[in-house]
Amino acid sequence: MAKYEEEKLGPMKLIFNYNNVFYSFFYDDLSGCIHRSREYALNYVYSGEMILDNGTEKIHVHKGECVFIPRDHHITMYKKTYEGERYCGIFLMFTRNFLREMYGKLSINKAKATTQKLDNGVIKLPKTVELASLFASMTPYFDLDVKPKDNFMELKLQEGLMALLAVDHRFIPTMFDFNEPWKIDILGFMEENYMCDLSIEEIAHYTGRSIATFKRDFKKISDLTPEKWLIKKRLERAYELMKTGKKKVVEVYAEVGFRNPSHFSTAFKKHFGIAPTAVIG
Repeated sequence: MAKYEEEKLGPMKLIFNYNNVFYSFFYDDLSGCIHRSREYALNYVYSGEMILDNGTEKIHVHKGECVFIPRDHHITMYKKTYEGERYCGIFLMFTRNFLREMYGKLSINKAKATTQKLDNGVIKLPKTVELASLFASMTPYFDLDVKPKDNFMELKLQEGLMALLAVDHRFIPTMFDFNEPWKIDILGFMEENYMCDLSIEEIAHYTGRSIATFKRDFKKISDLTPEKWLIKKRLERAYELMKTGKKKVVEVYAEVGFRNPSHFSTAFKKHFGIAPTAVIG
C-alpha cells in the first residue's frame, strides 16, 4: 500500500506525503524554514516561487523549474506567491534503501560509477523532456480528492531517478555512494549549527558518527555533555542578543534554538541567576 500522510500546518499550509513524494501547498507568503534532509531530493515548482539561501547565494526557482538538493545539506528555503499564484511544489525524496534497491535493479555503468562526483550543493536542473514528462504526469494529484493508486508513487520515484541520471552521468557516483559519511570536526559543526533545532542523534549523523562514537569523541573535547554544551552556548548567545541587540524574549528564544519561551526562561534563570527580562530592562 502506498504510504499517505496529510500534515496541516496552520490554515495557510498543507503538505501531503505519498510514499516519500511530498505535495506542498502554501496559500500565502510564509517565513523561511530551515531545510535539512538526510536523503537526496528533487524539488519541482508547479506554481509560485521558491528561494533557496545557502548563506552565500540565493537560488530562485520559478514555475516549471526543478532543483536537486544533496543529502545532509543545510539550506534556508522560502516558498512564496509569485505573479498572483500561490506556491505549489512536488518534492521527491530518494532514501538510502531505495537507492540500494535501484542500484541492484539498474544496469549501472561501473566505469561511470567511479567517475568524479558532483559538488555538494544545490543544482538548478536544465529543462529536459524526461523531467517535464515526469512532473506533467504527477500534477493531477494536486487535486486533493484524487489519491494515487498503490505503489504508483514508487514508480514515479524510479522515473525521477532515471530522469536525474540522464541529466549528468556524475549523478551516478553521487547518488550511489553508500559509504558512511566522513567524520568532520564536532566543535566546528556545533559552533556553526548550535542555533538549529537538531537532536544529538542528528548532530552525530551529520558529523559522520554513531551516537555512541559521537558521545565518546565529545568527551575528549569538553567536560560538558553535548546537551549541556548546546544549552550553554544558546543561552550565552541569547544574553548577547538581548544585552547588545536589545531584543525581547519572544524574538530571541526561537532564534537561538529553544522551542518555547517557558523552557528558555527557566533555563536562562538557572544558568545566569536572573530572568531574561532583567537583562533587557
